[in-house]
Amino acid sequence: AGARVSLNVSTREFGPRFASEFAATIAAHGADPALLQIEITETAIMRNEEATIDALHELKALGVSIALDDFGTGYSSLAYLQRLPVDTLKMDISFIRSIAGDEEAASLTRSIVAMGKALGLHVVAEGVEHEAQGALLEAWGCDSIQGYLVGHPSPARHAFARLDGGGRRQSRSRRIRTSV
Repeated sequence: AGARVSLNVSTREFGPRFASEFAATIAAHGADPALLQIEITETAIMRNEEATIDALHELKALGVSIALDDFGTGYSSLAYLQRLPVDTLKMDISFIRSIAGDEEAASLTRSIVAMGKALGLHVVAEGVEHEAQGALLEAWGCDSIQGYLVGHPSPARHAFARLDGGGRRQSRSRRIRTSV
């Protein structure tokens, strides 16, 4: 086994041949597709919706995990979300910033977590900086957090050292998973 590697794919990169080229790259390097996750934004998907959804299905058939990145900043709708072959829903930082002091922001974020869980998705909160945010997200059932609460940007050698230690560490509460 090993640590999962997430790859952010830009709108420009995710063209009509992306899935076949990615499959060829995986095969050429003998990579385990189960350890790879593609992160794509709603905006990138909407550029050519049908072709992109087909390509995402091709990637899933290879065993690659799909994450919908920056959720809530684009074309979010339940009907749309149900059509996408995604495994992970990554909430944008804009939802997380004020959840500890703003009941409206907290209510919306709690609802997004519940919606993602109801759809069977792994829910990740991006931009978590404070213990209070982490505690709320844990209480609401969020699966993972990313942000300065977990760690600050660091040189690659430090990231690899963390990966050698298991790739992930549990937060103090032992419920929410954190990732590098």
